[in-house]
Amino acid sequence: VQPQESGGGSVQSGGSLRLSCTSTHHIGCMGWFRQVPGKEREGVAALDSDDRTTYSDSVKGRFTISRDTTKTILYLQMNNLKPEDTAMYYCGTGPYYGGPCPLRTGHFGGWGQGTQVTVSS
Repeated sequence: VQPQESGGGSVQSGGSLRLSCTSTHHIGCMGWFRQVPGKEREGVAALDSDDRTTYSDSVKGRFTISRDTTKTILYLQMNNLKPEDTAMYYCGTGPYYGGPCPLRTGHFGGWGQGTQVTVSS
């Protein structure tokens, strides 16, 4: 089942959004990635089955990744948004081999259609 992302939109700098990703129950890594046209997809945040989290330096302290108790809905709470956060946001799943889930695109798959986030200054 392809993940379904939602919650994107247009906000002003400093605003907040919460993204959701509905998927099937997954044991392993789940993560949020983002991509702007002409650039590679980059990792934003990930968590493993024990809810240990990994964040990119660019969002640390502003974004929070979490999921519901059924582990079928993945969230990304985004606070203090900046224009450079503007991108299409995707969720994906990947295997867990121990240690923090890596924020490498190649580790994840099963991408959804994405949800657009636009932050204006």
